[in-house]
Amino acid sequence: AGMNGTAIENFACVIFNVSFMNCTWHVGRTATEDTQYFLYWRPSKKEDVTECQNYIKDNCGRHTGCRFQNVTIENKNAYFLVNGSRKLLLINSISVYIIVEKLTPPLNVAVNCSEASHRCSIWWQQPRTSHVKKSSCFKYEIVIESK
Repeated sequence: AGMNGTAIENFACVIFNVSFMNCTWHVGRTATEDTQYFLYWRPSKKEDVTECQNYIKDNCGRHTGCRFQNVTIENKNAYFLVNGSRKLLLINSISVYIIVEKLTPPLNVAVNCSEASHRCSIWWQQPRTSHVKKSSCFKYEIVIESK
C-alpha cells in the first residue's frame, strides 16, 4: 500500500522487430520529483523475475520506461511489476500481464500475373513473431492498385 495517485499510469509494452520490447508508463498524478519507479518482469512462469537494465528517463531523472533486447516470450502471459520509492513514503505498485506486438510485414512476398487470363497469384510466408506460432492467428489484407 502507498499514497493514492503515486502508482504509474498507462503502462504498455510493445514488442517490435521480433525481439525488442519497450515498456512505457506515465508518472503517477501525485508523484513528486523525488519519486523513482522500478520495473520487474518475468517472460514465463519458468523464469526468474528480473529488473530492467536499460531505463528510459524523464527530465527529472525518473524512470518512465524500459528498453529490452533479445526478448523471447513463450506465451502471452508475461508478468510485469512496477513499484517505486520516495523519501519516507511508499509508492503504490501495479502488476500487469499485457503485451502488444507490432508485426513485421509478411516474408517472401511473390506475385505472378498472367496477361492471357488477366489473373495474378500472390503468396507469402507469415511474419516472424516473438511468440505466435499458429498461422491461423493471422489475417491478411491485400490492396491492389491499378496503374
